[in-house]
Amino acid sequence: MTLSVIIVNYNVKYFLEQCLESVYHSQLTYGGGADCMAEPDGGATVALADGGMKAFELEVFVVDNASVDGSVEMVRRKYPQVHLIANNDNPGFAKANNQAIRQCKGDLILLLNPDTVVERDTFSQCVEFFEKTPDCGGLTVKMVNGEGKYLKESKRGFPTPAASFYKMSGLIHLFPHSKRIAAYYMGHLGDDNINAIDILPGAYLMFSREAYNKVGVLDESYFMYGEDIDFSWRIKLAGFQNYYLPTARIIHYKGESTKHGSMNYVYTFYNAMSIFVKRYFSGGNARLFNSLLHVAIWARACLAWLKRMVQAIVVPLTDFAVAFAGFLGLKYLWATYWASNVHYYPAEYTYVAIPCYILVLMLGSWLYGGYLKPVRLMRIVKGMLVGSALLLVFYSLLNESQRYSRALLLLGCAWTLLSTLGIRGLLSLLHVQGYDLRPTKKRSCLIIGGEEESLRVKQFYEGLGSVKTQTITDAAPDSKRVNEIIHYYKVDEVVFCNKDIATQKIIDMMTELNQMPGRRWMVEYKIVPSDSDFIIGSNSINSTEDLYAEELRTIATPLNRRNKRLLDIVSAMLLLIFSPVMIWVQNDKKHYFAHCWHVLTGRKTWVGTPGSETREPIFGPEDALPRRTTPLSPEVQKRLYLRYMRNYKLTTDIQILLKNIRRIGEVDPKKGLAG
Repeated sequence: MTLSVIIVNYNVKYFLEQCLESVYHSQLTYGGGADCMAEPDGGATVALADGGMKAFELEVFVVDNASVDGSVEMVRRKYPQVHLIANNDNPGFAKANNQAIRQCKGDLILLLNPDTVVERDTFSQCVEFFEKTPDCGGLTVKMVNGEGKYLKESKRGFPTPAASFYKMSGLIHLFPHSKRIAAYYMGHLGDDNINAIDILPGAYLMFSREAYNKVGVLDESYFMYGEDIDFSWRIKLAGFQNYYLPTARIIHYKGESTKHGSMNYVYTFYNAMSIFVKRYFSGGNARLFNSLLHVAIWARACLAWLKRMVQAIVVPLTDFAVAFAGFLGLKYLWATYWASNVHYYPAEYTYVAIPCYILVLMLGSWLYGGYLKPVRLMRIVKGMLVGSALLLVFYSLLNESQRYSRALLLLGCAWTLLSTLGIRGLLSLLHVQGYDLRPTKKRSCLIIGGEEESLRVKQFYEGLGSVKTQTITDAAPDSKRVNEIIHYYKVDEVVFCNKDIATQKIIDMMTELNQMPGRRWMVEYKIVPSDSDFIIGSNSINSTEDLYAEELRTIATPLNRRNKRLLDIVSAMLLLIFSPVMIWVQNDKKHYFAHCWHVLTGRKTWVGTPGSETREPIFGPEDALPRRTTPLSPEVQKRLYLRYMRNYKLTTDIQILLKNIRRIGEVDPKKGLAG
């Protein structure tokens, strides 16, 4: 076996599918430019100079860490030749890789991220380099992001205390090519030169069987982060060299789904670095370095958290302050000219009633999505009208002594609405991101590929309704011509049809287009895998909403996701509060409290479809139907799920939950949906 490719996946089905497609379309060749044909079992056949054929084997392992997005089903359906290991939990990156490493048979082993796309000759170049370089124990390649820009993580140095300090302090950005200050990313080495390096990135980490026999598997003490540093350094300690091969390239979408300012990230990263420091540094140096790391990481996390908090509360606080000032002004005007007594209203009205009025109005706006971006004024209007109606209802139920003035209440509600809308208008004039109130123009999209595939993608985009499309039916277009079309049509998005255009050509074009002068706006680059119904771009790794799928799901909108979660929390709390009564109406009481607790803590949701979201559903759309003795056919179930996702309404979840409220305890957590 020549090469074993190991991919650890967790909830990135679309990226995994594109990655696997690129792997199986790659050429595994020896020598310069031999033509290679993929075999059905995943191997490759190379044409020799004498006309004969020589087979080289390629095996692929996918280790899935309990994904809920349908990744396992996709692999089984589309890539039956893959050696699939489906874990029931998430044991971590190192342990998952080791599961496959212990089973694989390749002379070379590659750890590959699922959010990558390899060129057709990436593997062949790496195999050839290993053959020509006896001291090579580990190898990585040049990584570019989804816009064709070089990723400095492609080559890294040993994280000494000094190198880590220069990185964390930001000095590395001031001196990116300094051998000392930029040592963390080995900035003194050319990005396009073959060089020996210290650390191989986990996104593309290839090593030889000989090195593995001396080094062993990845250290499972690392759950995430640090295992690639540890493994790379052990390869060097075993007497081998790690190399950077820039002539071979991959696209790495480089997911940032883990928030680097979150406490979970801080704990995981600090724990990994602590393990590494204790292992490879000794005495006072280890303690000092560990302390400095601790301070630096937590300081960075706190600053990031503080920044996010300020960004999250600055607009609501401004809304509250302006609304409060307006209420006070109305109070003094009303007390002066109607009651002829500036002190007519008590302090309780100013410091209790007014804040409560404003908070109810803001809550109504929040529930209707008034604080979501991009801003929609009608959400604010609807939310505050509902809040005003609720205030009037509660006002009528208060004691006479607490009814300060219905007129002031109505005027205050009107002022709060108008001031909130005015603040959004000001933010729009200042061009604050997410608050643009100008009419949304149609996005302009340029599709590049063969005639048949371009037409398929064009029809798909036109189905979205808000996209203008242009096409270039050429599998090898000239970058200058593409750039001229981008400028002429003010193109926002360039889509490459991977069925017709090789990944190498896509990377070259993205790089060339980014370097061409004259464009004053950002252009996104996306790739359509062959025969697939999704389109992936550099922004898609952060949000599934950036994936243009044919199964357009209203359930995935931020407003619906938030309201769905709010329903889960409120209903779970009520079911727990009233459990002394509810437990007795259950058909089976066994799992009642477990389900309520799991929904409340976010591990599950009351209603959903398998693989459509990160939380496991207890009930599904089929539970809205009358009880059956036989299960629905897969075709009918799929149509039911699709209709639920496309036409999602919160009332649907409420109806299904109420219809099945007596069945909460009987649903077995190990068997999934109630059915």
